[in-house]
Amino acid sequence: MSASESIRPQPLSAIPREIAAATDYERFARARLDDNAWEFLTAGAADEITLRDNRAAFDRIRLKSKVLRDVSGGHTRLDLFGHVLEHPILLAPVGYQKLFHADGEIASALGAQVMAAPFVVSTLSSTKLEDIATNSGPLWFQLYFQRHAEHTLSLVRRAESSGCQALVVTVDAPVAGVRNREHRVGFHLPDGITAVNLADLPTSAAPAIALGNVVLDGLMANAPTWKDVAWLVSVTSLPVVVKGILDPEDALLAIQHGASGIIVSNHGGRVLDTLPASIDALPAVAAAVAGKVPLLLDGGIRRGTDIFKAIALGATAVLIGRPYIYALATAGALGVAHVLRTLREEFEVAMALSGCATLAEIKRVNLFE
Repeated sequence: MSASESIRPQPLSAIPREIAAATDYERFARARLDDNAWEFLTAGAADEITLRDNRAAFDRIRLKSKVLRDVSGGHTRLDLFGHVLEHPILLAPVGYQKLFHADGEIASALGAQVMAAPFVVSTLSSTKLEDIATNSGPLWFQLYFQRHAEHTLSLVRRAESSGCQALVVTVDAPVAGVRNREHRVGFHLPDGITAVNLADLPTSAAPAIALGNVVLDGLMANAPTWKDVAWLVSVTSLPVVVKGILDPEDALLAIQHGASGIIVSNHGGRVLDTLPASIDALPAVAAAVAGKVPLLLDGGIRRGTDIFKAIALGATAVLIGRPYIYALATAGALGVAHVLRTLREEFEVAMALSGCATLAEIKRVNLFE
């Protein structure tokens, strides 16, 4: 199957009137993607309990409006790792984006640029990092540790040379999750879609296991540890953000080993099922971190009110994943820009109706306990 055959092209000259919210893109994306791409995008681990709860947890949280407040002169700006952002919404790393649109990561980068949103490029992107960088606004690079340190370092140097502003090291997926829906559809990468950023790195086979456990002694034999995080911090001047933290103790360990930031995340429910929803894990992590480093959150963001809730519970900013990929599949760069604009506008409305003129004013008192 060719790359083009994985997409049912239905070009749009404008966003359909029926799309009024980020969630509206999902059904349009389904009509454009084959089962192979769709299950890769939407599947969660095992029984998908965490996948569902990422969304349901936001719905359980209630806002407490504050009326008759003066919010004139308000804004959504923030400073993150020395860079001023116009709003607290980033595009999360999602691999193999040419599965969903022929322009892949280039379209996502352009959409993010229009809305001044940082784009976190995946190690497993289907477009070279350097090509994305020439078509991008603020760029971060998501890093998977490679089997050999020199291969990891080569990716770091490429990210630095491409002007990336931060490294996001994913720590919660040393092995792939058990995603049954992917298995049932027989997920495969179509011809022409590969992890191109790894193409120049020599491949090495996993160690043979004569005795022992194929996962614990085999696949996990070279899994990174906290020492690798400390090493990464030591070899780059970029801020290192650790993604995949749910436990307060792990958050403190990340800081002890040099992390400049933390992303509270359960990998979109794709790795280990029955983990807590990201938003449910956030308050305890925020209490432990106590403002030492910025906290970001991903998992379940679908509305501007979700962004408000995350910030009220301790997040500095949020990342969206599936929502912008649905928009990418539907309308390319235009869709990505539109979903970001929609979420930002909803967030600003939530701020206004809650009496908050700036991000600093969004507190836990704005939520019903």
